[in-house]
Amino acid sequence: MERNEIPQNLKWNVADIFASDEDWEKEYKAVEAAYSDYDFTPYKGKLGDKKVLLQCFELSDTISRKIEKVYIYAHLRHDEDLRIGKYTSAYAMVGGLISKIFAQLSFVEPELTALSDETLQGFINDPDFAPYEYRLRKIMAGKAHVLSEAEEKLLTLGGDVMRGFQGVFTMLANANLNLPKAMLGGEEVQMSHGLYGVALHTGNAEERKEWFKKYYSAYINLIDSITQTYYNNVKKDVFYKTVRKYDSCMARAMDGEDVDIAVYNNLIEAVHAALPIMHEYISIRKEVTGLEEQHMYDIYVPLVEDADIKMPFDEAYELVIEGLAPLGEDYQNLLRKGRNEGWIDVCENEGKRSGAYSSGVFDTHPYVLLNYQQTTNDIFTVAHEMGHALHTYKSNATQPYAKADYTIFLAEIASTVNEVLLLKHLYKKTDDKNLKKYLLNYYMDMIRATMFRQTQFAEFEQIAHAKAEAGEPLTKENLNAVYYQLNKDYYGDGIIHDEEIAYEWARIPHFYTSFYVYKYATGIISAISIVKRILAEGESAVNEYFAFLSSGGCTDPVSILKKAGVDLTTKAPFEAAMQEFKDTLEEFKSLL
Repeated sequence: MERNEIPQNLKWNVADIFASDEDWEKEYKAVEAAYSDYDFTPYKGKLGDKKVLLQCFELSDTISRKIEKVYIYAHLRHDEDLRIGKYTSAYAMVGGLISKIFAQLSFVEPELTALSDETLQGFINDPDFAPYEYRLRKIMAGKAHVLSEAEEKLLTLGGDVMRGFQGVFTMLANANLNLPKAMLGGEEVQMSHGLYGVALHTGNAEERKEWFKKYYSAYINLIDSITQTYYNNVKKDVFYKTVRKYDSCMARAMDGEDVDIAVYNNLIEAVHAALPIMHEYISIRKEVTGLEEQHMYDIYVPLVEDADIKMPFDEAYELVIEGLAPLGEDYQNLLRKGRNEGWIDVCENEGKRSGAYSSGVFDTHPYVLLNYQQTTNDIFTVAHEMGHALHTYKSNATQPYAKADYTIFLAEIASTVNEVLLLKHLYKKTDDKNLKKYLLNYYMDMIRATMFRQTQFAEFEQIAHAKAEAGEPLTKENLNAVYYQLNKDYYGDGIIHDEEIAYEWARIPHFYTSFYVYKYATGIISAISIVKRILAEGESAVNEYFAFLSSGGCTDPVSILKKAGVDLTTKAPFEAAMQEFKDTLEEFKSLL
């Protein structure tokens, strides 16, 4: 389907940012022209003066807000159809302009780092610096990793180039993948990223195998280019780790969000301890489906027939609103606002970016990209992405600009809370044994995909980066070998590990935002604990959860999460999540 065939009410309203492409271009040119006027020279060498530092911060905020609006418009238009050259160009132009503008601010952190701890602490304690106190605390704590002004400027100027690997992968995996046609439902159809998931969920055995083989063949045809792109992305991380004087790429990534590296290691340790439960689940899948051989392309087959929830988008959205009733009427009204006011781009179209996301900046409402298909998974995706959107909405409404942006570490929690609440609502409201089994199966698959699979991805990233840090080149052979062994470790002996699965790493876009995926796993672990509290304690727990949603990035993310009653410095949330998976499996077995 081409984009112009989609009804307007199913497309996001970018006119809320700029009324037209011409208005965007006018603003872009104005920001570009003003570039030379953003003169920070009067501030250099004077940041120890309170008045000067406040003025510098405020000017930086003003510039950031202008460029963010220009950026978000180009970003959204680009993702509507990757084939349209003018939006690809606009997106790239904004990235380049951002690098140039913020290169001028490269003196700030080195200069602040050179100030005494006493001076910095004085600013931190000063109420006039309230919007910036956490930023200043992080600067004081990270003194060892800040370079000279000239070095910082060079790194900033190179930022656009260093971020380019993700763009290369996006083009390879969307515009250049050249997916063929395949059979689905007895008809030959054009393969797409969105329909791939549908085929593995709903296709018969022959169709699942065909889609799996052809889908991976498309990636295998590009594997040399993808390998080089990923290797260069990892080398970029090694470069930054080295110049910033970190012990590892992972340490740098974790420090960037002010999260203890122990959280990452504890996650992998906890999941490894729970792998026997995962293996049991995989074996039960084989038993229930009655398959002689269970392959990787069978892992998405529902264990319960004729229970998949299929409905048009509008009905699915109403179901999501109903399922999130424990969060209160105000939250439900915000969901309605998002649907009615053009926040959401619903349908898949030719050239559109695959997957789903929520995006937005301080001076716009959030935007949500979907590629909605009538499956249970896509209904939960609606709940998931609107969780992101309302987290952004509440943080922007509550925090000053400088503290509104929450870290990625926190980003997957609100989205997963919505999914778990929706599932528990659906389970509670039905007396249909078949549907109950289906929902339990869906929940186990959610935990498998979000906690176990994302931890598998996280472990792959950890190993790949460690190899590169040790000077070992990353090749398709050693990356495939690492991934294939991890797949065997995580899924056990109850499934055939098809040779194509060794290439799964090559199709994961999140690997180009390194050490991101583990946050999906900590997200569901945190969400499980939050939902338990909300359903058990009601309004008091909801209020604490809303305090979390409204906190943006006001302090370190582990402390913000504690507002919702979850402490990831302890083992309790990890153990609770593993127990939830075990209990769900036992309940499912009792219904067989």
